[in-house]
Amino acid sequence: MLRRAVFILMGILAASPAVAADDFIILQSTTSTENSGFYDYLLPEFVRSSGIEVRVVAVGTGQALMNARNGDADVLIVHAKSAEIDFVAQGYGVERFDLMYNDFVIVGPSNDPAGIAGQSSAGSALKTIADSRSKFVSRGDDSGTHKKELQLWSSTPVDVQAASGTWYLETGSGMGATLNAAVGMGAYTLSDRATWISFHNRQGFSVQVEGDERLFNQYGVIIVNPEKHPHVKTAQAQTFVDWLLSPEGQALIDSYQVDGQQLFRANAVAGH
Repeated sequence: MLRRAVFILMGILAASPAVAADDFIILQSTTSTENSGFYDYLLPEFVRSSGIEVRVVAVGTGQALMNARNGDADVLIVHAKSAEIDFVAQGYGVERFDLMYNDFVIVGPSNDPAGIAGQSSAGSALKTIADSRSKFVSRGDDSGTHKKELQLWSSTPVDVQAASGTWYLETGSGMGATLNAAVGMGAYTLSDRATWISFHNRQGFSVQVEGDERLFNQYGVIIVNPEKHPHVKTAQAQTFVDWLLSPEGQALIDSYQVDGQQLFRANAVAGH
């Protein structure tokens, strides 16, 4: 009876989509997707459909790209398109696909010391913050958000490097920690919308500037090139990317909400 029970159990396990001990891929990812709870929602659906586990390493985009260059990834989801294109052009990635998007927002305290609320230009708002010497907290970590922030400052005459440590303060940390620092100091900061929606320590902070087309935030997905790193699990990574870009994966991306708000909008090109 015991032997028969063991065989029955083995048959049940073999019929289930259980993850094999070594059937996993490593995903180097921006922090916004992790911190927003997106992967907790999305990845169990992929495991159920494929039996492949996805182990997420959530860091800033710059660090994620560096980790992948060093061979510590099978696939990437990041949000700095020019850096992603360079990554592929240098031979570290097989191909890059648009996956989804949202936007960046400038958030600040309710008393709005620089008077930027409602401005339509992110660059003008940043210059106003600098001119008033109101505090601004930067991630300062080479993340996709930090890259976007520096791109926005570059459209102004403000030298933020020269201002570092005065009204311009750098945390060298992720988005959640940077938002907490901004709230603690009554300072402005740039945030991706997904992290902002998921952030619950607002203490009167709100979105002050949004809607500028330069605040568009595109996410891309890339398989690491096995010609650079032969240990890359190309087949499993391809299964994951194909699923993300499929109608099923894109519909799941669109359906993810926090507090009734959609965090990401799928925009993969049909047929990739």
